[in-house]
Amino acid sequence: MTRQSTTSPSFLTESRAVSKRFGHFDAVDDVSMNVAGGEVVGLLGANGAGKTTLIRILLGLIGASTGEALLMGEPPSRELRRSIGYVPQSLGLYDDLTVQENLDFTASAYSQPRPSVPADLADHADTLVGDLALGTQRRLAFACALLHRPALLVLDEPTSGVDPLSRARLWDTIHQQADAGAGVLVTTHYMQEAQQCHRLLLMSGGRLVAQGSERDVIGGTTAVEISADDWAAAFSALERAGEAVTLDGTDVRVADGDPYRLQLVLEAASIPAQIRSVPATIEERMTVLARAERVGSTPPTS
Repeated sequence: MTRQSTTSPSFLTESRAVSKRFGHFDAVDDVSMNVAGGEVVGLLGANGAGKTTLIRILLGLIGASTGEALLMGEPPSRELRRSIGYVPQSLGLYDDLTVQENLDFTASAYSQPRPSVPADLADHADTLVGDLALGTQRRLAFACALLHRPALLVLDEPTSGVDPLSRARLWDTIHQQADAGAGVLVTTHYMQEAQQCHRLLLMSGGRLVAQGSERDVIGGTTAVEISADDWAAAFSALERAGEAVTLDGTDVRVADGDPYRLQLVLEAASIPAQIRSVPATIEERMTVLARAERVGSTPPTS
């Protein structure tokens, strides 16, 4: 279940019917959303869903083709971006500067005093960023984003490549920022992190197709759960039949599957199994949406 926010709305960023077209391609299509102070909003979607393009529009880094994007209630500007902490997928660090020098440069850009290196990065203070592991680079990018105590945090895959313990610590920091009144917009590929958010936005094919709690986002999408003594054989048989199979422990799952068809596949392979329909996960909901895009149908909304 997604977390609950008790903070009253005060939109720090907002899009109103925003679209962005590149030639004949709609990267973002008529998206209206917002982020209030004190809440963590998760922006979910498969690669190419339009998440990063929407973020760049909200920050004023690229213009919208139609619609309106607002920061702090005004059109995005360089001055308003000074109130934002941003961690892009590219991290925005300088590979040929050390950890300390990256922190110093960021602090100078925001007219902040020279910062100390965070304790978890202290051993790397004099290491060039280009020589650091990706997870360490991400921790540095996060530290740089927080230096000026931003009113709004925009984090594009901030925990990708970070070990589980560091990921948990980063999320602790995210919630500390929200508890202090900052708004947070975060994209993630880790579905368990969706439960760390107060509210979720799901994009597919450039459109906002669902929003609200985890249950709201999943909507009526179901999956088929298959329990078999020889789960590996069941998985292989269904995969050979072209089904989009995943594993949950030793249970085989098929998003939006047809129980009757799956039963026939397993019977043909002489694999006894118990089959039942269950609510889908967010990841399975995304699988269904991606499949609808590939076949050219309209993604279902919740």
